[in-house]
Amino acid sequence: MKEPKSLATPASKAPIPLLPRIASGDLRRDEDMTAQEVRQLLQLAHDVKEHPERYRLALAGQSLALLFEKPSLRTRLTFELAIQQLGGGAISTNGSIGEREPVKDVARNLERWTGAIVARTFLQATVDELAEWSSKPVINALTDLYHPCQALADVLTLQEHFGSLNGLKLAFVGDGNNVAHSLMLQSARLGMNFALATPPGYEAKPEILAEAEELAQQQGVVIETTHDPAEAVAKADAVYTDVWASMGHEHEAFQRNLDFESYRVDEALMGKAGSKAVFMHCLPAKRGLETTDGVMESPRSIVFDQAENRLHAQKALLLMLLGLR
Repeated sequence: MKEPKSLATPASKAPIPLLPRIASGDLRRDEDMTAQEVRQLLQLAHDVKEHPERYRLALAGQSLALLFEKPSLRTRLTFELAIQQLGGGAISTNGSIGEREPVKDVARNLERWTGAIVARTFLQATVDELAEWSSKPVINALTDLYHPCQALADVLTLQEHFGSLNGLKLAFVGDGNNVAHSLMLQSARLGMNFALATPPGYEAKPEILAEAEELAQQQGVVIETTHDPAEAVAKADAVYTDVWASMGHEHEAFQRNLDFESYRVDEALMGKAGSKAVFMHCLPAKRGLETTDGVMESPRSIVFDQAENRLHAQKALLLMLLGLR
């Protein structure tokens, strides 16, 4: 791999420092980035956000493929805008990947035409197979197990709000789903305590929890799991929730609504968190189910800061995977 070049555009006379790189070459799951690489991404995202003009030709001449098996607002539009604002181009498809032809053939076609593949899929195995067969970077834009791009935007938002991530407590109330997995892993590696409150039967995957606990031990922080929302949010700096029935689980919505009834993040539950605790949600939100309209619209809510930071974190991710070499 060639060394990256400094980027300079007509809009910025000062040369930009060499771009940091992601050694794995892909972002299939959160573990594909080291803690140091995540910290470099956060620093780069902040600079991209403050000085977008510096990077507006960074991906000039490059085209990326966006493959979406699931509906999307924030992920699709922020990736399209990120690529566009960095000077590149995007092509997109909807529908099942690997239905008309094998995933390995899709990957080897796209690697001939595009500089990277961004895939939002039902199964983690689809992203893994794309990465196995593509010589170009593959980015996980959400699977059944992970949502790394969301977690990167979330830790960027927390860093902006609190100034530092070290020692913060992030509490997640609801389903032990892909978002919970990614947040748990990023929290542990970046020195944040993490608490997860789920109804019985909806816990995080044991193997992902075990990995997060090992990372947390290395960083001197704690991963807590409980079935008590009040216990999870006690002294929390941020309280996070997500829909109770994620895409692919809509047929379980009736039963899940019953099982999760006492896991709603309302004003009373927020009152049990730290006095300066913020409220977070990856959106879209089902107001009246996993949270209330009052919490969503309260001064504590930073959900739209999270949504904005999807754009900046993903720009930094693209730069670290594809920036000029």
